[in-house]
Amino acid sequence: MGTKTKRVNDMLDTTGPNQTLAGAQIITPEGVFEGAVDLEGGLITALRPGARPAGATDLAGDFLIPGIVDVHTDHVEAHVFPRAGVQWDFLNALMAHDAVVIAGGTTTVLDSLCVGASMKRPERRDLLVPLVAALERGRAEGLFRGDHLLHLRCEICDPDTIALTDATISSPLVRLVSVMDHTPGDRQSVDREHWLGRMAVDMGLEMTDARAAMAELLDRSARVGAEVRAHVVARAQAAGLPLMSHDDRTVAQVDQANAEGAVVSEFPTTLEAAAHARALGLSVVMGAPNLLRGGSQSGNVSLRALLEADLCDILSSDYIPRSPLDAAFFIGLDDSLPQDLPRAIAMVTDAPARLAGLSDRGRIAPGLRADLVQVRRLGVHNQVVAVWREGRRVY
Repeated sequence: MGTKTKRVNDMLDTTGPNQTLAGAQIITPEGVFEGAVDLEGGLITALRPGARPAGATDLAGDFLIPGIVDVHTDHVEAHVFPRAGVQWDFLNALMAHDAVVIAGGTTTVLDSLCVGASMKRPERRDLLVPLVAALERGRAEGLFRGDHLLHLRCEICDPDTIALTDATISSPLVRLVSVMDHTPGDRQSVDREHWLGRMAVDMGLEMTDARAAMAELLDRSARVGAEVRAHVVARAQAAGLPLMSHDDRTVAQVDQANAEGAVVSEFPTTLEAAAHARALGLSVVMGAPNLLRGGSQSGNVSLRALLEADLCDILSSDYIPRSPLDAAFFIGLDDSLPQDLPRAIAMVTDAPARLAGLSDRGRIAPGLRADLVQVRRLGVHNQVVAVWREGRRVY
């Protein structure tokens, strides 16, 4: 019947030819140097400062950084729900999402799926399990250019979150679990009336109907929130998964997360909460769009303020897939901020890899995966010229 068509996973076979990348500004945790990187069997085998060997792939003076590791992206839903009232085929949506992710220099992405629902998108409850199955299938069949894993974002105001957590937490792709509460009046949305107006517009509801739905949500959260949170925390602990607390606003909320065994305060909404998290030894994760757009979309603490106070450890894309790349260079090349370029790059590569337990990637160092990104500076912009995953060029 002839030769089978080669799939992406075949092209990513790490037994392929060896190669050397040279003529690059190579960013490592120790600094930036011009030289060459040798790749073999999908791994980095040597760094050669100042070398430009014959036959090497010439990167023409561009930066070479580790593949970005993104621990929180909501971008999957943009492809599953491309328009109001439209639901797309899951596998096709995931492949489209993958293409956008890899184009932004992200080689490892923890797709952040909502477990349960607050008021918006109640259909999330029915879609979670089949969407996880589609992700597992796509990964197993080598349909993705990036390495896709899972971050379960567990909504504690929904009683269905208990069963949905139980149905998905055993997936081998799950690497992180977060507890979140999007009930208005606290955490991300302190101003209930502002939140209500925005939800009414987003959901196409009359204000009377939106107010009734909000009242039901507040009642539900008060009835089940503590029970659901305790269940999610217990399941994460039993599975040995890192736990993150989402949208901490107060010292008390950080204390609760710490007592539950959380290792991360994700998207703290105040400087006070971020500082207390750091004092307790929790890492702080923030969304890169906060910096690039000039502040929080919800009116909470700005990422720039946290950077100036040196209170941010990891940047995620949140809802803009290429934002970690752009934010890292923005930070590292801004002399007014305390983070230099190697440290800023580590915030989107090494630090998130360590959080997710991925000790085989995140740095340009011998023995680690050859997940690499060639970045060309064009004025204040960054062009992703090429991406290698496990030594094979995928973009």
